[in-house]
Amino acid sequence: MGNKSLGIENVPVVILAGGFGTRLGEETGVIPKPMVSIGEKPILWHIMKIYSHYGCRKFIICLGYRGEVIKEYFVHYKFINSDFTLNLSGRENIVTYASPQKEDWQVTFADTGIEAMTGFRVKQIEKYIDTDIFFLTYGDGLADIRIDELFEFHKSHGRTATVTGVYPPSRFGELVAEGNSVTKFNEKSQVGTGLINGGFFVFSRNVFSYLNEEKECTLEREPLEKMAGDSQLKIYRHSGFWQCLDTPRDKKLLNEYCKGGNFPWKVWK
Repeated sequence: MGNKSLGIENVPVVILAGGFGTRLGEETGVIPKPMVSIGEKPILWHIMKIYSHYGCRKFIICLGYRGEVIKEYFVHYKFINSDFTLNLSGRENIVTYASPQKEDWQVTFADTGIEAMTGFRVKQIEKYIDTDIFFLTYGDGLADIRIDELFEFHKSHGRTATVTGVYPPSRFGELVAEGNSVTKFNEKSQVGTGLINGGFFVFSRNVFSYLNEEKECTLEREPLEKMAGDSQLKIYRHSGFWQCLDTPRDKKLLNEYCKGGNFPWKVWK
């Protein structure tokens, strides 16, 4: 299938959800960071809603630390997110849902290891990618990003990778760019006020040739640095809302946004 003809509805979304999230404190001692609640839903749910608003329905979740919590949430998704009536009077329990679910999601749960780094996690899900292009993002970042425009931008330039550049606090790393080309990839530098890696990647299948089977393989280091050096990494500039969930302060901020019900990353109805 050629890149030009591939529709967004067929493009899988890979979500990295295996980290320890230690900077969030006690809460991630019990649950993985993607399951931390923002409003009344896990941040992972918010991320999936952003993509599904633009037609994406196939998700591949790279599990690691406390991955069973994520599995259990989706196995029991209808019970958790619906009003229902349970009839216990007969030989078989009959469940009637009063709140039918709107999500038409197909979710693949891939156990990618407790100690694995991001590049190794991505390499392990290669077998689940049956398209020329796939999305990838972290399980802790929210944005009002136009996924459809990001997708078309990636198809238009024909390179291996697109990274979304955002303008957050300077405690993150910095992307060095000329026009729409990334010339250098500095992860978590101590200074800098320019664009940083906001996640929301798009990759062509060639990305797997930059990854290896070693657990220490970190996507944001040698692989992306090599892509930048090979002129295979383009940047999609997002100037709208972006916020990650990294610390208790971030969680408090995101939950404050939710109180009004019209939070800034809510692109869906």
